[in-house]
Amino acid sequence: MKYGILTFDEPERDTSRKIIHIDMDAFYASVEVRENPSLRGKPVIIARHPKENGGRGVVATASYEARKFGIHSAMSAQKAYELCPDGIFVSGNFELYRSISEEIRAIFKRYTDLIQPLSLDEAYLDITENKINLNSATLIAQRIQKEIYYELGLTCSAGVSYNKFLAKLASDFKKPSGITVIPPDDAHGFLTTLPIEKYYGVGKKSVEKMHALGIFNGQDLFDQNEMELVSHFGKMGHSLYRKVRGIDDSAVVADRTRKSVGKEKTFLDDLKSEEEVTQSLRQIANQTFASLKKSQKHGKTVVLKIRYNDFSTFTRRKTFPEYIQDADELFVSALRIFEEEGSVSKGIRLLGITVTGLDSLLFENIPLKLWDRQKTEIEKETADGDEA
Repeated sequence: MKYGILTFDEPERDTSRKIIHIDMDAFYASVEVRENPSLRGKPVIIARHPKENGGRGVVATASYEARKFGIHSAMSAQKAYELCPDGIFVSGNFELYRSISEEIRAIFKRYTDLIQPLSLDEAYLDITENKINLNSATLIAQRIQKEIYYELGLTCSAGVSYNKFLAKLASDFKKPSGITVIPPDDAHGFLTTLPIEKYYGVGKKSVEKMHALGIFNGQDLFDQNEMELVSHFGKMGHSLYRKVRGIDDSAVVADRTRKSVGKEKTFLDDLKSEEEVTQSLRQIANQTFASLKKSQKHGKTVVLKIRYNDFSTFTRRKTFPEYIQDADELFVSALRIFEEEGSVSKGIRLLGITVTGLDSLLFENIPLKLWDRQKTEIEKETADGDEA
């Protein structure tokens, strides 16, 4: 620093990491098309029809056919209807979307535990060190795309680079079903030719302000002095000065709080008898309960998932008054759900059992003897009377 003049050291790039950003293609709409193939090729809009709710509501997402009419997420359903009166409005099944999102993350976990979900349909993966010891991030991204497609019947786009900012930009570059790789040597050229409104994190108001300052693309941003950017945009100015130089050291932060434990199995040949289903559910229940014990967790809610051979997916959950105590109890609980609402008539390609609403085993409720229970209830009634 010189007297009276604040200067910044030129930042250095860290290009040692390998980051993938996966973004599902029109996720909610694609799930609805998968569940109902008659919707394929049609403008599908995930929102309640404005005629059903007085014009209220917003679009969650829309198929690519609907997007050709200018429809996008966060648009009012009424505006979407005006743009595309023949659009097919679907209220959405968010329980199903969450279930499929968990399946997608299970595919990610085959490669790394460093997964940072941004929403149900996108996530960062740090595969610098990965479970299959594959040195190519591009090959891993391609494998993830193929597994999501063949196992779930859905497509995604992938961005591959050495930091989160570039990977996020890259995943949006070739949609749908695309993959874009930005190696360190290509980062400068990619960033400087990109329109400023394409920079992730730059909102409409900031774009207007940048245009007023003569900043229309990455090269214009690159040419700006850091102090001037900070004076105009505060902390964002400092961040953009670094990002246009391909610098983003933010880590992929994994959410390590387990909210559920489950196992599922996709069958090479569809299950067509109740005996096959019973045998498979017992096996999956054993595996699920083993994972619960390993995680030192237990729960009261059992979720059964069935995927039929036409890709239609069925999920039902049941919450019990007490924690599931062993694998046999888990199996019986799942089997009862199947007997009440499942069917083998269409052929079953996938079964899954999940336990949700998990608590630590340290907080297990210990049954009281009858005398202790009565004593406790008397003490509680006395305490309630004192408070009154």
